[in-house]
Amino acid sequence: MEGLLDAFIAFIRAERGLSGKTVDAYAADLTVYFEDLRARGLDDVTRAKQEDVSAHLVALGKRGVGKRSQARHLAALRGFHRFLVAERMADKDPTEDLDTPRSAKKLPSFLTLEEVEQLLGSPDERTSTGLRDKAMLEVLYATGLRVSELCGLGLNDIQLTAGYLVAKGKGAKERLVPLGSVAIEKVQAYLGLSRPALLGKRQSKALFVTPRGGGFTRQGFWKLIKRYALKAGILKPISPHKLRHSFATHLVERGADLRAVQQMLGHADLATTQIYTHVNSARLRSVYDEFHPRSDVFVPKPKKRKTGT
Repeated sequence: MEGLLDAFIAFIRAERGLSGKTVDAYAADLTVYFEDLRARGLDDVTRAKQEDVSAHLVALGKRGVGKRSQARHLAALRGFHRFLVAERMADKDPTEDLDTPRSAKKLPSFLTLEEVEQLLGSPDERTSTGLRDKAMLEVLYATGLRVSELCGLGLNDIQLTAGYLVAKGKGAKERLVPLGSVAIEKVQAYLGLSRPALLGKRQSKALFVTPRGGGFTRQGFWKLIKRYALKAGILKPISPHKLRHSFATHLVERGADLRAVQQMLGHADLATTQIYTHVNSARLRSVYDEFHPRSDVFVPKPKKRKTGT
């Protein structure tokens, strides 16, 4: 079996161009698979059947391997068995009719309106960097951009008079996203005061620039938002993507059309955007449980006692 593994590894390295980490992961997963097959008394992997693969996945689950890791294992097995069939080393792919193990989708974490206000109010607008940071945070929350899209904005991508920007999303797809009045105001202030001060005599096509004259990096903005969250007293884990989740969640909570939110976020599939309806449902449930007197968890708040005079 190891000889077949070596041939498969050489194939995915040369033909599929997978990264070194992915190749190593596939090799490790397949080695564990071979061990399970031998434990079942099967020394010839080309004769493996669907029940052998299923038994391997069950064994992984009993060892505490999560659904996501099981799915990666199955991806390695699929690739390997398809390779054997394509090379005529096996007659059938035992993974052909198996469903990929799916883990339960986690609801996206987001900031409350109060936390958003605290975060957006953290930059010191009296400084050039603070005014720039204020504009970046306002644009991010106003548009729900991905951090790479925010950092990739050029001067020609934002139309303040018309009130929109052009985001370049995944697959180089462009989309128009509206800007709110506050974001427009802060970007205007940044362009008029902060950006010239940061650039000096240098030139840059990037919208948001650093004191060195270059554009912002994703890593640089991650550090920036974490610093302002700490300053705002927000103790929960935070990332640029959490502000994107907050943008979408707050829109859906207020009755925004789901397809409009999908277009603004740049989701290819509406099903991806529908996760925010689940967030809204969960939030409504928590409000109901807290305030409705017929809910199981409602605890009446004690009335204030009147003091006599």
